[in-house]
Amino acid sequence: MSSDHAPTSGSARPPDRRQVLKWTTLAAGAASLGVTAARAQQAERPRDTAPQQGTNGLGKGLIGFDLSHEQFPVPELVQLGALASRSGFHVLGTSDHLQPWQANEGNCGQAWVTLGALTGRVSRSWMGTMVTCPTMRYNPAVVAEAFASLSLLHPGRIFLGVGSGEALNEQAGTGAWPKWQERWDRLIEAIDVIRQLWTGQEVSHKGTYYTVNAKLYSPPAQPIPLLAAANGRKSIRLAAQHGDGLITDPKTWQQRKSEWEDAARSAGKNPADMPVMVEQYVVVGDQAAARQAAEFWRFSPKAWRPYYDNSSPVKIQQSADSQVPIDEVTKQWVVGTDPEAHVAKLRELFDSGVSVVNVHSGQPDQRQVIEFYATHVLPRFKQPV
Repeated sequence: MSSDHAPTSGSARPPDRRQVLKWTTLAAGAASLGVTAARAQQAERPRDTAPQQGTNGLGKGLIGFDLSHEQFPVPELVQLGALASRSGFHVLGTSDHLQPWQANEGNCGQAWVTLGALTGRVSRSWMGTMVTCPTMRYNPAVVAEAFASLSLLHPGRIFLGVGSGEALNEQAGTGAWPKWQERWDRLIEAIDVIRQLWTGQEVSHKGTYYTVNAKLYSPPAQPIPLLAAANGRKSIRLAAQHGDGLITDPKTWQQRKSEWEDAARSAGKNPADMPVMVEQYVVVGDQAAARQAAEFWRFSPKAWRPYYDNSSPVKIQQSADSQVPIDEVTKQWVVGTDPEAHVAKLRELFDSGVSVVNVHSGQPDQRQVIEFYATHVLPRFKQPV
């Protein structure tokens, strides 16, 4: 009985083994070239997860976790960041300092190194700085390159927070500490330089403070939200004009929300499309635990008045210890192990128009805070918009 594929009379003889081997090799090579070409075409396509320029790429209703370089070493922060992300926090915000605010905080690693290490351990959480000063100890071109590279490692999930700096970082690192207006003029120019470089085009910039003739050959694949930190009336207005969003504290937001919105509209922007990020101090424990945590952050109620002009963590700590009562430090904090208090504060902030709340605890046991929120707080909120 003959097979359907049996050679018929007059057909060619079956190929020998050498021909089969040759054809197989050619086919494999063609397939390899096809895969390579397909990968190249895929790499050239824009990513469909990219946030649109000028929109609230960060979304709304996000709960973040603060990674404090002042209080914890980088290896521990990397572990904490990975745990916080796995536990459901939507954002990881890091400080970016040369020195800690107070000497007793005891640490101060490099923020971009921490973020780079986290890109290999975190998949969904947004990450960025709160905040980087791109004007003095950092050149804005270096900041642009660093965050472009981070965005390639963690596509569509990197933001850059910028501010005019503090003396304990800028003066301590460069010897210079200009007046407020010059610091903001520098920041505005630096933002412009960073945004130009992120386009991937050749940049020829000769400004008042920076001269840049360069091109980023590895630009970000997606727009990076750039949020400006501000607390006072003038800085709020400038942040609205030049930033994609705002980083501030809950008290300032309550006092200056209308000023922010008016300034955004005056700049031709829709404030509803601009993310607002605040840092909320919390303690998962009793008042004794709160007092212990407050010793590390005693300066915080007065940080933007007498202390941002002080370049010495030792002197800042001494001044805060003598001038700031512990009860004043903790009066705006959420303290306790009742989940309802933590949930209520988050809802209050979201209802006020805040987009992102970064939870910051000065407690030595950061894992306790992460686990408490993962179990009792985060499940109470819907997925972010």
